[in-house]
Amino acid sequence: MSDILLPEDIAEDASSDPRGNAAFIEKHAGPGRIGLCGGRDFINKLIRKAQAPLTEDGHRSLWSHAFLFNERRSDGQWWVIESDLDLRYRQIRLGVQENRVARYYDAEAFPNIAILDFGLDPAQIRQVQIAGLDLLAGLSSYSISELVGTLMAMHSRRLRRRSNLLAKEGALYCSALVQHCYHAAGIEFLPGVPGKNIAPHDIDDSPIPHATHRIIRDLGVSTVRTLAHSARARLSSALD
Repeated sequence: MSDILLPEDIAEDASSDPRGNAAFIEKHAGPGRIGLCGGRDFINKLIRKAQAPLTEDGHRSLWSHAFLFNERRSDGQWWVIESDLDLRYRQIRLGVQENRVARYYDAEAFPNIAILDFGLDPAQIRQVQIAGLDLLAGLSSYSISELVGTLMAMHSRRLRRRSNLLAKEGALYCSALVQHCYHAAGIEFLPGVPGKNIAPHDIDDSPIPHATHRIIRDLGVSTVRTLAHSARARLSSALD
């Protein structure tokens, strides 16, 4: 099941849009569910572009980051477990961390947002949460080298099914963390592909049955490619 809102379906003023990121997350969040986002800053665009070999059309992926919904706390906020490079503050944080999901409310910074529901039962939800909290307690680090290894493997079916060539013990990047936690509940997003070769796009594209809810504001077509398509269309029209 898929519930998708495209750019033409969304009001220009996100602050007054009842389908904005905050309202969307509030509606679809749930313990153990997976969040995906596609950001607009340089690093997020770079990660999206690097996943182009995984997409059907060769454009950059819609997604640059994956995280797990843990629970709604006594402060009334949803908290998520994620492995991230948090460079927005003076104190840089690297690795597994727990944050309020409110950091993804900014539709300008995160134009694409999704929540995936794999239909976990209560026991599986608990297993996913425990696995995430174990990583949090163990202070697992963010692995840039593993991410590079995953990006390398995207270009080779053989490498995709081998262990990550640059794997490090005690380290996980975002989507590898999500796969690690779901493995505790008996779920592999891409059977046969090791967890440390799983990218955010793979989770969205998983053949495992799941419900998808998403808002897509940035389809991932680069400006250069858009201009090239437009130029070819005008040339074809002129030749006709």
